[in-house]
Amino acid sequence: MRKKGLLMVMILLVLGVLATTSFSANVTYDHRALVIDGKRRVLISGSIHYPRSTPEMWPDLIQKSKDGGLDVIETYVFWNIHEPTRGQFDFEGRKDLVRFVKAVAEAGLYVHLRIGPYVCAEWNYGGFPLWLHFIPGIVLRSDNEPFKAEMKRFTAKIVDLMKQEKLYASQGGPIILSQIENEYGNIESGYGAAAKPYIKWSAAMAISLDTGVPWVMCQQANAPDPIINTCNGFYCDQFTPNSNNKPKMWTENWTGWFLSFGGAVPYRPAQDLAFAVARFFQRGGTLQNYYMYHGGTNFGRTTGGPFISTSYDYDAPLDEYGLVNQPKWGHLKDLHKVIKQVEGALVATDPAISSLGSNLEAAVYRTGSECVAFLANVGTNSAATVTFNGNSYNLPAWSVSILPDCKNVVYNTAKINSMAMIPSFTRQSLIADVDESLSLGSAWSWIKEPVGITKDDAFTKPGLLEQINTTADQSDYLWYSLSVDVKGDEPYLDESKTDLHVESLGHALHAFINGKLAGSGKGNSGNSKVSLEIPVTFGSGKNTIDLLSLTVGLQNYGAFFDTRGAGITGPVKLRSAKSGTSVDLSSLQWTYQVGLKGEELNLPSKDSSLWSQSTLPKKQPLTWYKTSFDAPSGSSPVAIDFTGMGKGEAWVNGQSIGRYWPTYFAPNSGCKENCDYRGPYSSSKCYKNCGKPSQQLYHVPRSWLKPSGNILVLFEEIGGDPMQISFATREVESLCSHISESHPPPVDMWNSDSKSKSHSSATVLSLECPSPNQVISSVKFASFGTPHGSCGRFNHGKCSSTKALSIVEKACVGSKSCKIGVSINTFGDPCVGVTKSLAVEASCT
Repeated sequence: MRKKGLLMVMILLVLGVLATTSFSANVTYDHRALVIDGKRRVLISGSIHYPRSTPEMWPDLIQKSKDGGLDVIETYVFWNIHEPTRGQFDFEGRKDLVRFVKAVAEAGLYVHLRIGPYVCAEWNYGGFPLWLHFIPGIVLRSDNEPFKAEMKRFTAKIVDLMKQEKLYASQGGPIILSQIENEYGNIESGYGAAAKPYIKWSAAMAISLDTGVPWVMCQQANAPDPIINTCNGFYCDQFTPNSNNKPKMWTENWTGWFLSFGGAVPYRPAQDLAFAVARFFQRGGTLQNYYMYHGGTNFGRTTGGPFISTSYDYDAPLDEYGLVNQPKWGHLKDLHKVIKQVEGALVATDPAISSLGSNLEAAVYRTGSECVAFLANVGTNSAATVTFNGNSYNLPAWSVSILPDCKNVVYNTAKINSMAMIPSFTRQSLIADVDESLSLGSAWSWIKEPVGITKDDAFTKPGLLEQINTTADQSDYLWYSLSVDVKGDEPYLDESKTDLHVESLGHALHAFINGKLAGSGKGNSGNSKVSLEIPVTFGSGKNTIDLLSLTVGLQNYGAFFDTRGAGITGPVKLRSAKSGTSVDLSSLQWTYQVGLKGEELNLPSKDSSLWSQSTLPKKQPLTWYKTSFDAPSGSSPVAIDFTGMGKGEAWVNGQSIGRYWPTYFAPNSGCKENCDYRGPYSSSKCYKNCGKPSQQLYHVPRSWLKPSGNILVLFEEIGGDPMQISFATREVESLCSHISESHPPPVDMWNSDSKSKSHSSATVLSLECPSPNQVISSVKFASFGTPHGSCGRFNHGKCSSTKALSIVEKACVGSKSCKIGVSINTFGDPCVGVTKSLAVEASCT
């Protein structure tokens, strides 16, 4: 009997696992929605790109996505990391696509696999492997036989890989959608007559692979049947599919924007993002995807652009380090709850849309006894009072109210019920015997990277070579070297002032004269061209000009983006400032070296006897640095603060954390302390961090670190002081919430199971520590009445309850989470007849 019982327990455990990881085998669609096992579905999706995090991070990211109300995880497939050399595939570590998809399945979520294989994504070369460029006669993304053959081969490789692991829904797996191509409609006209045949071929090729699930094309109005065309953008409520038989789907709702070196940090207010989502479902949408839900980090040399930063935070609901970005995560979670509660009504019928006045709109989904309403005020200036179903409703500007029973408002996009967080970075000393210093290491060693030509594979060619064709992107760096024999009577040389003039497609350039750095130049995300004009001095006899040209990620967007070159295009001239006489050096015999000597020696990963322990050179260009360190204590996410350094790349235990560039500052102007969420959002609307380094902190995944004996290697291009570098851990400084007693009650208060669809009128303020082992340790501020300000800067208003602080402390301190009723029943009434609110700031330890 005992054996029988044990066997039964094991069977039940296995069945339990299967219940969470087995998926529907039949996915189709109609005009309203995706149909999974015969049932129309409203689906909330979010993008997480597997190589922008680590396998150790994936389960937590996926679980937090599920906790936030997602049904689907969407990811691109990145061709260039999987097939860096033609025919040689890599699916290990962060590239383990199968492991990622299975991790999503284990959490009970679906997958949308965007194979592309062009991805854009601010990813190097748009995700294409550079070896494509060298195939004779190839034209990328066009009706071109060499390209189509390669595209089909890789797409089929990925589909076959998924089929082998039985990962398509048609096989019982989690993949319910696949995408072919990507935003081609935006640039289709640039390819002329070859564009439409290419799109038809792409669609037919994808269908022929027989995945058993629908395929989509985003931003492709002419997507051939049965491919579903979908929308990308900040707003997609006005989007209409190209057929009445296709559902309205949104593959990219941009949660923020990417960061460029030299730019300020973009962000998108949570109220506007929620407004866009609610409007989409109000007007018939049934699948919406956040791009990004977790942006992550551009490790190594994966960034495109050029000039895209290492951080790909994207102001996503989960930040770069994988922590919840509040209040955005929570505000959207509340919205998702409402949408899912009324899913049946949303997919049963089309909405009946009517005007309630200027910029005011109602959408009603009515089926049987169910009635769901969305009330929208798309005006940007003022709130409006509307009458609907005989009742009066106040609609804040640029907001949507949701009424699950066509009576009671349970959610308004402009009113945030979720707590906010103030993140901070706590610097830690990593060396036990260094108490006063936050320096990364107690001992640095170094190697000077030689200037100019030092490698055996250097070569000489007449004229200036284009960089990408020369390096094949095997390195950011290409040396251009030239010897100039000075006799002393050259008219273009001036003893008082001779200028070296260099024109380059960039993206940055360092000029060395006789081994010494003479000047540097850089482009920006809007213009990668570099024009360098520097004074030089030559001695008689042989003089060397060594120009180090470098890329900062290759182009990833636009028609024929793959043909945009880089490197020194010329002219390269010497010019007398006094006489104006010049000589063009462009067509002379230049010597070239691809990459650095330190790269050839593999200094980031291999030990070398060349490392010097002598006096540490500081502020010196072309220097390799190395130190060892202990991992910061605790489990908080880790970053390196590169204060004091110039520009370069960094490796921890042989893993590249990416390009660092803390000396590239954002403009001083353009930021707003409080960006108004009302009105259409654009990528340049809301900025922060003006006048500061675009990126100062660089993520180091915990899984890359050992308790002790970690090795940090840097290559510094322009000069820095590594002793100023420190590590920092990502912490939460404060939790905040500010809720009005007139705010719609929490979504959970609405009883979706009740036939009357009634809800409690109680409004509740909630706080919860982000880490499971933390409790609320103190209440920094509490005010019930008319408090004002924002998280970290709350102030009491003229009306304030004297009991607020003690009541909140009693309810919260010592607990992981707490909830407090926002009403005079809890705090008394400090000002009769005035609408009151509760503002709280607390900390966790």
